[in-house]
Amino acid sequence: MTLLQVRVAARRQEAQDICSFDLVAAGAERLPSFSPGAHIDMQIPGGWTRQYSLWNDPTDEGVYRIGVLREANGRGGSRAMHEAVDTGTVLQISAPRNQFALVESAGPSLLLAGGIGITPILCMAQALAQRKRAFSLHYCSRSRERAAFLERLDAKDLAGSVHLHFDDGPASQRLDVHALLQRQDPSTHLYVCGPKGFMDAVLDAANRFDWADDRVHYEFFRADPIHLEGDAAFEVRLARSGRVVAIPANQTVAGALAAAGIEVPTSCEQGICGTCVTRVLEGTPDHRDSYLMPDERAANDCFTPCCSRSRTPVLVLDL
Repeated sequence: MTLLQVRVAARRQEAQDICSFDLVAAGAERLPSFSPGAHIDMQIPGGWTRQYSLWNDPTDEGVYRIGVLREANGRGGSRAMHEAVDTGTVLQISAPRNQFALVESAGPSLLLAGGIGITPILCMAQALAQRKRAFSLHYCSRSRERAAFLERLDAKDLAGSVHLHFDDGPASQRLDVHALLQRQDPSTHLYVCGPKGFMDAVLDAANRFDWADDRVHYEFFRADPIHLEGDAAFEVRLARSGRVVAIPANQTVAGALAAAGIEVPTSCEQGICGTCVTRVLEGTPDHRDSYLMPDERAANDCFTPCCSRSRTPVLVLDL
């Protein structure tokens, strides 16, 4: 992966436990352009690599803006961002990648955000407003104090399409997902991002009301770990060399391959970013990711070795 050097040009407190960081090129090279829904992989002091969605308008040239929620019970990356990164800090990032893109030819857009999931959703809203495209944005947060970017959401170009919902507010303003999805125009596309519980509720409602898969778009920020009793050992055969690597019951495929000297690119290590997706030539994967779409899982011709396993004694990989 080609890395870019960036400098933190500004840091702002956007809400309780949420900071935003403005990133500009550290040298003379221009930052690549990006599209709504894109994210970057960032190398954080302490050795972590984390993904952060870009929340600013894609027409803002020369700057990437990210928002970071400090997670007290996280794996350390968000704490390092809040404690070790400030104005002037130089960091390394990937070029923007987009696995949560707007469908340009679609009809109206329904944007649903929970918590820090507002970051890619806000980027989409700004792009849609600039393009004079119909959209509605619903932002759910535990309280107003924990809701980020409220000033931007209240700006003239967005305010008429934005609806705020706070858990500690009156019952009348809380989001009724079922009623909302049920009354949408059949041409509407749904985009959702936020905590897993929030997303599960939205996606379950979309399924209940028979929203077609190609009209539902989502991106997870964090996956729940999957620990199943009775996980069995299996083998991975590398098609290009014929080499066989044993995968113990208590180790991931990516971990076992790395221990054997075979590097597979990884980033989130939770099955949410897609960095490690690998082709499967034979065998049946046990999919445990939150990245692949249902039809991609059903095809069983690729899987995420950072978290997924095998339902058959042997998986043959295109490695």
